[in-house]
Amino acid sequence: MSNTKVLPPLEPETVAPCCPPLTERPFTAEEAERTAKMFKALGDPVRLRLFSAVASHPSGEACVCHISDVGVSQPTVSHHLKKLKEAGLLTSERRGTWVYYRVEASVLAAMGQLLTAR
Repeated sequence: MSNTKVLPPLEPETVAPCCPPLTERPFTAEEAERTAKMFKALGDPVRLRLFSAVASHPSGEACVCHISDVGVSQPTVSHHLKKLKEAGLLTSERRGTWVYYRVEASVLAAMGQLLTAR
């Protein structure tokens, strides 16, 4: 008998756009701080690969066990995933011994809006 439990899907979190498009107006100090944190997190090639692996995963979320082959040790992968979460780019959920990561659609939309010319 299996004790596997199917969890309900995560409810999408609403993430407010970090800032207006770059061409709309100058950033406030708070907007610049928030945006810089996001770009700093993505400025590392390993973090960018991990973010891309999660964002492009067919199910919309990825188990850490499926995205950790980025050429660094598992503790380093965990460190980079933590930095992406701290920057607000990823959310996670523990399921048994594994952690599943997802990029909320609203995060991608906010990033796209930031770089869109109006």
